[in-house]
Amino acid sequence: MEANTEDRFVEMVTESQGIIHKVCNIYCDDREHRKDLFQEILIQLWKSFGSFKGEAKFSTWMYRVSLNVALQYVRKEQKKPRQTQLSDEMKNLSDTISDDSYEEDLKQLYQAISQLNDIEKAIIMLYLEDRDNEEIAEIIGISQNYVRVRMNRSKEKLKRILNAQ
Repeated sequence: MEANTEDRFVEMVTESQGIIHKVCNIYCDDREHRKDLFQEILIQLWKSFGSFKGEAKFSTWMYRVSLNVALQYVRKEQKKPRQTQLSDEMKNLSDTISDDSYEEDLKQLYQAISQLNDIEKAIIMLYLEDRDNEEIAEIIGISQNYVRVRMNRSKEKLKRILNAQ
């Protein structure tokens, strides 16, 4: 690809990188996994950038690619045996102790969202981004009616999870 294309890609991704961070936070609870997923998403965005035709907003396309990569990553990670190091647990504990109230609430929300299934996670994440049902349906590839139904169920599920904490 030519330098102009590369510059355009970097500029567009830089403007919308919050999308990638949100996807990583929703689908990964471990800092190292979030970094790995972030890199995988960037690689796939670069590989797919030539196919971006501008028919949808860049952020919509970026969400779709990011969600697809995240779902593949989660499936791949679920097949691996998980080991947690004690030092990681201690680090997480110290992170929790140093968090202020807002960050703690946000952390609880992400933990609650992590208990949802993959489609519910995607819908809630996009909802929190103030995406309308039409755009959510386009990004995920489902009908608007299905988005509404799953949105309501997901909100109720989150309420139950958060009230139980």
